[in-house]
Amino acid sequence: MSTAHRFLRAATCGAIALLLAACASRSPAPASGRDGPEANPPSGLDRVPDAEPRVEALRSGGPNKPYEVLGQRYTPMSGDRALRERGLASWYGRKFHGRPTASGEIYDMYAMTAAHKTMPLPSYARVRNPANGREIIVRVNDRGPFSPGRIIDLSYTAALKLGVLGGVAPVEVERITNDDIRAGLWRRDRRVAEPERLPAADDDALGDGDDDGVPLVAAGPGLWLQVGAYRQRDGALAMQQRVQRDAAGVAPGVAVLDDRATWRVHVGPFASRGEAQAAAERLRGLLLLTPLLVERR
Repeated sequence: MSTAHRFLRAATCGAIALLLAACASRSPAPASGRDGPEANPPSGLDRVPDAEPRVEALRSGGPNKPYEVLGQRYTPMSGDRALRERGLASWYGRKFHGRPTASGEIYDMYAMTAAHKTMPLPSYARVRNPANGREIIVRVNDRGPFSPGRIIDLSYTAALKLGVLGGVAPVEVERITNDDIRAGLWRRDRRVAEPERLPAADDDALGDGDDDGVPLVAAGPGLWLQVGAYRQRDGALAMQQRVQRDAAGVAPGVAVLDDRATWRVHVGPFASRGEAQAAAERLRGLLLLTPLLVERR
């Protein structure tokens, strides 16, 4: 073999070795291929701010063109349209951390992002956990999830803040349109006007006997439906107003309870479990949440 041939062969092998090393350095997936959290996640993730919606141009084609996954064809939404749905949320972590999303952005499991099958990319969405009343806002920049019944895949931090890291969980998802962003309607203080401070009816319930909409009552013994639980009193009062506005006639009354570190919103009381279950179905449709039956003694 000539000196030139030996040099060319060595150079080629060296180039291949460098290419393989570069590919390996860009692949953050664990050797097992299983997803999950990192061994030592950063501290303070519960204080990471929600995504702040801003008007972004909706691309045509690219990540918004029809696509097929596992034999199923999906057609992303066209135009700036609203979307509300209920289903299961999951989350994805280290297996995809650092890899490109469907939008071409790099996935950061510690940012407030999410994946959706058909929302136009990019989008912003409000996600609510009806089991604990928590709400978050995420930027949708990826496609998925593709398991039956699941409607959104959250980043690790988004799932942590929503309280669904333990596995798939029921959620309510609402796309925030560009019109809502321009009008500032995505902000919590604009969605529901700041309520007046209500006098306490007893040690753990607030009410003033208002006859407009659902009456405000004290939460005594009986069967109640919990429609929200909040760390801040303002969140509970906002839900109280929402029940009065959107669910008049469904429940005998609505109460806000100060349960130490948590403010809970209960509607009722109901004479029987059957009556409570019927009201729960109506509230589920009117408020897009899943009430929790509670018996107070």
